[in-house]
Amino acid sequence: MSSALNLLPSILMMVSPILIAALGGMISERSGVVNIALEGLMGFGAFAAAAANVLLEERLPGASIWIALALATALGALVSLIHAFASISLSADQVVSGTGINLLANGVTIFLCQVIFKQERTRSFRQGMRAGPGGIYPTAWIALALLVAVWYLLYKRPAGLRLRACGENPQAAASAGIDVRRMRYWAVLASGAFAGLAGGCLVLTQTIEYKENMINGAGFIALAAVAFGRWIPKGVAGASCLFGAAVAFAIYVVNIEALRALPPEFFSILPYAITLVTLVAFSGKDYAPRAAGQSYEKGAS
Repeated sequence: MSSALNLLPSILMMVSPILIAALGGMISERSGVVNIALEGLMGFGAFAAAAANVLLEERLPGASIWIALALATALGALVSLIHAFASISLSADQVVSGTGINLLANGVTIFLCQVIFKQERTRSFRQGMRAGPGGIYPTAWIALALLVAVWYLLYKRPAGLRLRACGENPQAAASAGIDVRRMRYWAVLASGAFAGLAGGCLVLTQTIEYKENMINGAGFIALAAVAFGRWIPKGVAGASCLFGAAVAFAIYVVNIEALRALPPEFFSILPYAITLVTLVAFSGKDYAPRAAGQSYEKGAS
């Protein structure tokens, strides 16, 4: 029990970026737009947060962390406009559009690192986000606040009903006077903002710099959490906790004497194996929004 409690801050640190990104993915898919670009958007956010913290930590000690997170959020939203324009305005394939952003992320961020820092990574920052009481990082409280806010928006506000209608039956929503394309644009922008913030939370708590491939599949795990959580906030939260705990366990398990004989690669693939096994074992009825992944054509039947 003591060991489990000692591991709790690490689990929450791993869970927070996954949950934040998953909430963004859920909002987007609830509107009818599949956003598999979470991985790339997290990369853009992580780069923005790391670069901003490096450049501002001496000038604005204490404030640089929060400025870095704000810039990560803004860059995630800005880059998600590419996906929104392609998938909503141009009716492009949403999977192809999202994949393009994932491929773009590493190249653009490493190029910017070379321009700004003359190397293929940011400089290391001296101080990342500090843990609070009990060793729990503020990112856990950020994730919790966003979870409550998203639940309230989706189920207690008219805007949430309109957004869900766009993902279930966009033609019916349009006939009721809802601007489906505008609603979907806002949902994709929110998804990008959440993913950018998630990347910033990840880099400021788990590393001391941004480098190539540092997101390491967290965005795809967040996508899995959306599906496993059945596109509802409490389900997504539970799935994120499960997958985040798997990541934390994969790091902690190397300290168990009886398991040290296993090759290190086994522990590296453990979170992804658990993710895949869980999705396969619990897949059943399709709970996805009925119009998710489908382009909307005004006036189409």
